[in-house]
Parts: sequence; C-alpha cells; structure tokens
Amino acid sequence: MFQYSDELGPFKIIHLYEPSVNLKAVLVVDNVAMGPSVGGIRMAADVTTEECVRLARAMTFKNAAAGLPHGGGKAVICADPKMPKADKEKLIRAFAQGLRNEETYIFAPDMGVDEECMAWIRDEVGRVVGLPHVFGGIPLDKLGATGWGLTQVVDVVAKECGFKVKGLRFVVQGFGAVGKHVSRFLVDKGALLVGVSDSRGAICNQNGLDVEQLLTLKTEGKSVTEYNDATQITGEDLVGIECDVWIPAARPDVIHKGNVHHMNTKVIVQGANIPCTAEAEKYLHQHGVLCIPDFIANAGGVICAVMEYRGATQAAAFQAIEEKVRRNTEQVLRRVNQQSMLPRDAAVALAKKRLNKAMSYRRYSLFSTAPHFL
Repeated sequence: MFQYSDELGPFKIIHLYEPSVNLKAVLVVDNVAMGPSVGGIRMAADVTTEECVRLARAMTFKNAAAGLPHGGGKAVICADPKMPKADKEKLIRAFAQGLRNEETYIFAPDMGVDEECMAWIRDEVGRVVGLPHVFGGIPLDKLGATGWGLTQVVDVVAKECGFKVKGLRFVVQGFGAVGKHVSRFLVDKGALLVGVSDSRGAICNQNGLDVEQLLTLKTEGKSVTEYNDATQITGEDLVGIECDVWIPAARPDVIHKGNVHHMNTKVIVQGANIPCTAEAEKYLHQHGVLCIPDFIANAGGVICAVMEYRGATQAAAFQAIEEKVRRNTEQVLRRVNQQSMLPRDAAVALAKKRLNKAMSYRRYSLFSTAPHFL
C-alpha cells in the first residue's frame, strides 16, 4: 500500500471538486519548512492523488537541494489538456479560485499547463510564477530553463565518466517542453540525437536526427513520427537503443521492472519527475548505469521560476541554473563515489541535510498549526 505520510509531510492534501465546470483536482503541500511551497500544476486525464503526493515530495527535495527558500508542493487537475480553450480557461480559473486563500502554495506551470494559464491564475489570485513576458515573466518553456539545466548535468557527468559531450549519442523520451530544448542545447554542443519519441510514437536513426526538422514538425502540430529519414519504432523499443545518455522527459514510471533490463546506455539523466521506479533505479545502479535523480537534474525550471518571482532577469536566472545544477550534480557524484551510494540516496541525503536544518528552526509542527510544546 502507498504510504502517504512520513516525518517530512505532506503538510496538507486538498481535494477540489466543482461540478459546474467538471473540476476534479488535488493540491498537495508537502513541506513548508523552507518557505511557501512552489510546484507545477499538471493536467492529464489519468492523474491521481498518489502521483501528486510523489511529485510534491520530489519538489520538496528539489527546492531544498537547490537551496531555494521554498517548500515543495504539486497540483494535479484531472482533465484533457487539449480541451477547447474556453473550457480550459473556465477550469483553470475555478481551480485558482478554489485555492485563493491557500497561501502555502505558489502556482507554477507543468505538463498541460502553460504561461497563458498562469496569466489566468494571476488574474484570479496573483500568487503565481511562469508568467508571460508582458507581466515580467521569464518564459520557462519557451527558453528551455529545464533543458538548460539538464545540459549542465550531462556536461558534468560526461567529464566524470570520461567521455566528451561532443560526439556523444543520446535519446530523448518525450519531445515536449523539456525534451526539445535539451535536444537543441546538446546538439549545439556537438552531441548526436539518435532516438526520440512523443505521445504518438518513436523514431530512431543511428546517423543522427535533425533537431531543427523535429522542432518544425512540432510547431506545425505534427508528430516526430512524420520525420522522413528515420525508422519508426515503439516506445518500448526506444528504451533499448544503444546510446551514451538516455533522457526521460515525459511521464512518471516510464522505466520500470518490466523494461529496465533492456536499457542500453551508460547514463540516465532524469528530465521528467519520477520517471524511474525505485526498483528500476536499484537495478541500474547494480548494473553500472549512472542514474541522476530527477530533483537534481531537472531543477532548472523551478530555479528559474523562483528567480522570476523575485524579479531577477533572464540572464541571472540562467546563470543561477547553471551554478546550482552543476554544483549539486558534482556533490551527488562525490557522495556516490566516496560512499558507494545509490545516486538517489546521495541526492536525498543532500536535500535532507538542508531540509532538516530549516525544520530545526520551526516552532510549529508540519502537520498542524499547534506548537510542539502545547
């Protein structure tokens, strides 16, 4: 059975239901020891409370590891993100209104929710990051903040593992807001994209794929499977492509006990949140595959969001991403090498050290507003 709570949280779980707009949503505020929680809103037809709890914890660790003055939270809306715009706006606005007084949570974008949605939330409650440029926002998805951070991780790991970014072969599972930008950044550094997928299928070409052509296809609303010079494969086949770096950048648990033994890579850099099951990560570690955890690797987006919230420039935000992500990756690798730790255990230890220090200063319990001494 899934364990919802432990010594870190969740602080609160809120279920929202508004039948007039068919709103079914969940907010999980996991831990606020570092400050008000920041975490994206994920919209998908199959999201669950369990997924939201797991994602909120990942945000707690991500924000703590990055040294941000914010706790972890996450929201999910059970709906089709491709619904008509007018219906989506009503849904998002109703969601924001339902949480208008929940000051422990700052709204942010995630899968199925973009900067336009953030503008609607701003109009309702004001407590939001990831805004359009006209409101002083730094367009995270358009600029590729998370992808930029992943590129820094690949650079650090390549040096650690003894190979160069130039010429390395990589695969991206999920050519969306994260996947397309990390592909672009890595190819600019001389790497070779040999396999990619989106929600409609997957393709591979051992001689390399043209990222610009792929970007054009996506801009036109087409699938990567419409790329001409490539072999169409299944999503499961993508797992087995031989490469140096494999980057999951879509949904949770895409690498699991049923397919992890097919992995044929040296390194996995987790661009998505919780893309590997715990069992799969242990298997990879035992078989010599370095797996950089999500909340270390993909922290670029939330770092950028927090910098935006504090009025920083785009240049300052990207510099902060580079510095923080590289530092944390190096610290995790140092723990892995010196203590023979599972990478996730090393990353959690890093985050918990900072989190526990923050918690030690708190007068109040994480689970109620009652002081410890009452």
